[in-house]
Amino acid sequence: MKKKLLFLCTHNSCRSQMAEGIVNHCLGDRFQAFSAGTEATRVNPLAIRVLAELDIDISGHRSKTMDEFAGESFDYVITLCGDANEKCPLFFGRVERMHIGFHDPSKTIGTDEEVMADFRKVRDEIKATMLEFFEAK
Repeated sequence: MKKKLLFLCTHNSCRSQMAEGIVNHCLGDRFQAFSAGTEATRVNPLAIRVLAELDIDISGHRSKTMDEFAGESFDYVITLCGDANEKCPLFFGRVERMHIGFHDPSKTIGTDEEVMADFRKVRDEIKATMLEFFEAK
C-alpha cells in the first residue's frame, strides 16, 4: 500500500504544488502525494512551466485548502513554509509531521530570466530534498 503524504504551504500555488508533482512523478510507485494551503489561490503558471521542463505535468492541478483533507489520514504532513508550519492543524494517528522550508520563488523580483532561474533553483532543491528523504522511507 502506498504511503500518503500532504504538502502544506500558504497559498498552495507553487512550492507545495511542485512537491506534489515531483513526488507523484518520481516516487509514485510507493507514495501518493497531495498538496494544500492555508488559503487557496491558483497554481502559479511558472511552477507549471518549470515542472514541464522535467516532463512533469501539473497543468491539471488546482489550489486547495487544508479543509479539503479534514478527516483524512496521512503518513506524512510536511510544511514547506513558515506560515503553514505555524497554522498547520493537528493530524491524529501515526502521522509524521515535519517542516522542510524552501524559499518562495513567486516573490522573486527581476527579469523573466532571473525569475525563471529562481523557480528552477527551488524546483531542483525540492526534487533533491524529497528524493533523498523519501528514498530511505
